[in-house]
Amino acid sequence: MAVYFDHRIEAPNPAASPSIISWHNLHTLLAVGSVSPTSGGCVDIYSELGDHVSGAHVERSYQPSLLSWHPTKKLLAVGWAIGEVLILNEPDKEHHGVPSTHSTEITLLEWSSNNSRLISGDLNGLLFMWKLDQRGRVQGGPLLKLDYLKPLTHCLFKPMAPEEDMAPGQSAVSGDEKARICSIHWVNEQSKSSPIIGMDSPAQKLIFLEKKSVLVVVTENLLLSQFFVSPEGDTEEISKVKLTGRISKTADIICVNNSLLITATGESVIRFWDLERDDNYVLFLDDQMGFEAEETINCISYCPAKAILAAGTSRGKVAMWSKVPDGRKSLRSEGKECWKLNTPTELEGNITQITLISNIFSPGSFASDSPVLAIHEENVYTVEPGRVQIRTLQGTVKQLLPFSVSEGNPCMLDICRTFLVVATDAAHFKLFDLSRREAKAHSNCKNLSELVPGLGSIVSIRCNANGSKVSILANRADGHLDSKMYFYDVDLDTVSYFDFWNGQADQQDSQPTMDTNPTETTKLLDRIPISHFWDQSEPRLLVCEAMLAIPNSAHSSPKHNQLVEVSHGKEDILVMSFFSTQEHGLLLQESFPRPVAFQSLLGIEVPHYYFTRKPGEDEDKSERAEEDTPHIPNMVAKKPLRDFIGLEDCEKATRDALLNFSFYLTVGDMDEAFKSIKLIKSETVWENMARMCVKTRRLDVAKVCLGKMGHARGAKALREAEQEPEVEARVAMLAIQLGMLEDAEQLYKSCKRYDLLNKLYQAWGQWEKAMETAENHDRVHLRATYYHYAKHLEATGDRNASLTYFEKSDTHRFEIPRMLLDNPQNLETYINNKKDKILWKWWAQYLESQSDLDTALKYYELAQDYLSLVRVHCFLRNIQKAAEIANETGNLAASYHLARQYESQGDLKQAVHFYTRAQAYNNAIRLCKENNLDDQLMNLALLSTPEDMMDAARYYEEKAEQMDRAVMLYHKSGHLSKALELAFATEQFGALQLIAEDLDEKSDPALLARCSDFFIQHNQFEKAVELLLAAKKYYDALQLCLEQNLIITEDMAEKMTVSKNSKELSEEARRELLERIADCCMRQGNYHLATKKYTQAGNKLKAMRSLLKSGDTEKIVFFAGVSRQKEIYIMAANYLQSLDWQQDPNIVNNIIMFYTKGRALDLLAGFYDSCAQVEIDEYQNYEKAMGAMMEAYKCLSKAKMRSPEEQERRISDMQNKITLVKRFIQARRTYSADKQEAIRQCEQLLEEPDLESAVRFGDVYGFLVEHYAQQGDFQKAYRCLEEMRSKIPSVNLSYYVSQSTVEAVYRALSIPLTHQTTEHVRHNSIEDGEEVEEEADIDYDG
Repeated sequence: MAVYFDHRIEAPNPAASPSIISWHNLHTLLAVGSVSPTSGGCVDIYSELGDHVSGAHVERSYQPSLLSWHPTKKLLAVGWAIGEVLILNEPDKEHHGVPSTHSTEITLLEWSSNNSRLISGDLNGLLFMWKLDQRGRVQGGPLLKLDYLKPLTHCLFKPMAPEEDMAPGQSAVSGDEKARICSIHWVNEQSKSSPIIGMDSPAQKLIFLEKKSVLVVVTENLLLSQFFVSPEGDTEEISKVKLTGRISKTADIICVNNSLLITATGESVIRFWDLERDDNYVLFLDDQMGFEAEETINCISYCPAKAILAAGTSRGKVAMWSKVPDGRKSLRSEGKECWKLNTPTELEGNITQITLISNIFSPGSFASDSPVLAIHEENVYTVEPGRVQIRTLQGTVKQLLPFSVSEGNPCMLDICRTFLVVATDAAHFKLFDLSRREAKAHSNCKNLSELVPGLGSIVSIRCNANGSKVSILANRADGHLDSKMYFYDVDLDTVSYFDFWNGQADQQDSQPTMDTNPTETTKLLDRIPISHFWDQSEPRLLVCEAMLAIPNSAHSSPKHNQLVEVSHGKEDILVMSFFSTQEHGLLLQESFPRPVAFQSLLGIEVPHYYFTRKPGEDEDKSERAEEDTPHIPNMVAKKPLRDFIGLEDCEKATRDALLNFSFYLTVGDMDEAFKSIKLIKSETVWENMARMCVKTRRLDVAKVCLGKMGHARGAKALREAEQEPEVEARVAMLAIQLGMLEDAEQLYKSCKRYDLLNKLYQAWGQWEKAMETAENHDRVHLRATYYHYAKHLEATGDRNASLTYFEKSDTHRFEIPRMLLDNPQNLETYINNKKDKILWKWWAQYLESQSDLDTALKYYELAQDYLSLVRVHCFLRNIQKAAEIANETGNLAASYHLARQYESQGDLKQAVHFYTRAQAYNNAIRLCKENNLDDQLMNLALLSTPEDMMDAARYYEEKAEQMDRAVMLYHKSGHLSKALELAFATEQFGALQLIAEDLDEKSDPALLARCSDFFIQHNQFEKAVELLLAAKKYYDALQLCLEQNLIITEDMAEKMTVSKNSKELSEEARRELLERIADCCMRQGNYHLATKKYTQAGNKLKAMRSLLKSGDTEKIVFFAGVSRQKEIYIMAANYLQSLDWQQDPNIVNNIIMFYTKGRALDLLAGFYDSCAQVEIDEYQNYEKAMGAMMEAYKCLSKAKMRSPEEQERRISDMQNKITLVKRFIQARRTYSADKQEAIRQCEQLLEEPDLESAVRFGDVYGFLVEHYAQQGDFQKAYRCLEEMRSKIPSVNLSYYVSQSTVEAVYRALSIPLTHQTTEHVRHNSIEDGEEVEEEADIDYDG
């Protein structure tokens, strides 16, 4: 059998097999007793690292049977198989024997509580007590000798009370193993022994509980007995319990804190029994941690200093349970939940004995002047000028690592796993491999100043676990800290960096990943790294501390020529972890502010970050050990990595999978991250994965995680949340199910789902926030929030506060009576104070249920519940009072109830009256019919529903009396056919007229026709027409209008007009009907309506003719513009020529436009000719007339007349006119320059035969007269006047020649004017006495 510690013990005798071991309680010394088949046995002492202590070897020809260390001194008592007892003094390397008093195997060795006594016992029952000095030598003979004649197995000293005197010893002993019985003896101060307890089975464990003075005995058959022991040694049995477990001699039993019994009986469990509370529980081996199904626990040991329970198994594993702190003060006050099983240590063989110690020792020391040092395994690395020394723990130099003068003196060391990196004061660095017996160079010595120009000295240097990367912090050339961290890749021999100031990187094939939101990114910038560490086993993982930096200048980043101040004391320091790979570069994995209780980063080893604590900042109470364990201040603290929270003690496979998961999650590859942990069975791992899904919003992965966790409720909630449109809302539900309430709160806020945020606050118990959210953002649920808060306050017993919120939620009218019903007095006070009608009514109903009718009436009256008032008064037979209330209030329900009462009493008059007031007319009608109250029946039926009217009408019809009432009721109820039928049958013509007024197109056509015939017979033709139109007999209605000369109104015409999509008439018949309507309107002179109907019929020509008859110029112009037909354009232009177009240029323009659009150019030429004549006759404006003639000539040239000869003639005539007019205009224009030429031209014009067709004779003669008069040739002037008179008989000379000129001519020739008469006949001119309007400005230029 082999014994294991940190190293396998190399025993002096390799053939010897260890049989017993014993650790010293205070010193790191291990005693091992071995058995050799050839030489007998031996005892050796070893240090903590397994090294044999020189001079501590004892060998005998027989085997050792028992080992017992002195409680404080380095003295070991050894019992041998032949009865020898030997004391080994380890410091002095001495062996001292105890006098030979035993002759058989030593079975008992026990040191006293005052450390100066040793009890020895043997297999025959002999017991001796010895006194030893400081060096372990026996002083004199035995202090006590007792012979029990039975094997001695156990012994313990009873601690004495302070008032007791010191005595040689007190002990209890059990024996007689062969007889399978046990007797326990008491030895007092006088060395007298007496039996005090007898047991049926040999004792397995003795425990004395000092506080209660109770002796606990556990036998081999696992019977636990407790006895009270008096100071005199008397005992009294307190309890006896049979423990559960396998009965075996090899059962291992320990007692923790004098109250918790822990047993290992060769099963796969460890059993706990609380002696104080009589409670028990069990710890199991977990197969997920690597334990096998049939693996059993052989031995156990407990370390109170570290609260660790260790167990050795049959398959060579050491299982360890650590106590999980939760703030409780005592270990025994907790159950199995306080124990956490850690990853086991695998050894070889079957472990039969195990012991835990917690001692600290110094394996060696030596003096050194090295400013830095590092330790790896059993080597210490120090520096001196020009080299690195590798020493043993005792200081012996084993190897030297030299550096040249140019490389500088080593000043920094860092070891990670099996690699050492050394930095020098000349900014050189070199990497060494320590995995072999001697350190070997892993890289050449590199000069950082050459790799990165502009840098000064190295501040800090670290290497990763596989020696592929070196990270460096450096000063710039000016001596200030650089904000960059530099990375040297050993394989690629390249340098890259990451700048903590601006987040920029210089990496060959990748960029740094800092995928955080802008706020978080800002927090990560403007910093300078101050420390950095690589993980001891994961070469990709790096952690650093970055301090907030303050540049002196206002530039955006610290340049080489700027100073950088680093604030101390109140600096903001972030701890940032990265993954560093060749493929992805530097990836930010996690960042968080350094906790205030921590002083600096110490390193990283998955799954924890390690920090040094600030002085005075000790562990939290929840982390402290039990009150029975001495408290040792812990200056080092640890914090789990984000992805390892709850999984700090996972096995290596799980840890590696989680690392890959964290890496791929940082890269952003969720699929690979999921694959890396899909085989992990730990619910905690999947819970962490689900928590990360909240950050990454990967709900598809979250569903799988919840399934792996067995979180059925969360999976259901997440599935139901899929109906939410916002992704944030769905992720928030996942966060809620995982207990991440703060994250859910922020998610709901980000997507503005204040309704769900309100529900979260309510479920969370954050009622103030819930109400604030409802008041500001979710007012639709404000009342519901108040209501739920009120219910919460009621549940917590705060009724006064709940009243307020029930009122705010407007549910106080039913919730508060329910809540206060057990206290009617308070409820009545509340109701009276509120003065609410609904509450008054509720209280009145409550009082009525309690038979307090008088008070109930009072509250019914306050509530104005008149029905209840009438009901109660009727119950009390106060019918008169009830009637007064019903009449005064007019309440329908009260009146109805009272009517029922009167009907039951047979008072029909009052019953009908109150049924009527209650508007329950059907009940009143029923009573009238049953009791022949016909007069009241008619009035009630008219007030009631159509169904009641019909019922009353049938009643009158069946009685065959008062048929006019039946007809009226049928009419009012809407049954017109029945009313008409009855009216015709009874010849009620007046009723017929009333009924006919309500007939419309929805009525029966046959009925309408019958009514129309009736009205025709009675010469009411207009009504007959309306009914015919309602019956859709349009031709009959139209014929009736024609025969009786009824004016067709627009409403009638619209009723006669059938829509285009109607199926009543074909399109041809519809148009024919419309034209007949229009013809009728034409006959009646309703031209506008006729135009409308002609237009609806599609006959625009007739519509235009009708419109022309109306003389509505504006509508004619509009209709012509929208019709777009040649004939209509011409008709409109012709009509406009009949108007006074000379005075309105708009009419002229419309005439020209319509003739042009109608392509009637010959007509347009005629119009221009007319315009020219008007200009000549009315205004003597030959220039404008000339323009009009030119336009006429153009139109005639373009026209396409039916007779070409006629067209040629008209063109020739127009050319002749234009020529004559041009000659006259030319003559008048020439007059100012050459008067004689102008007179000659005029005289030639007078000789033209067709002059009058173009130029008026009067205008030419008038021109000549005016000329001769101005020249004083009055004779010629007179002759021209006479010629004009001869050619234009009855001419008014003053029209062509001014009256003053005529008088001057006659006066000059002495011809009297008496024979001249004033002529009123003018050639195409207005009378002289009329006022001539201003000439209209008409443009004839087209």
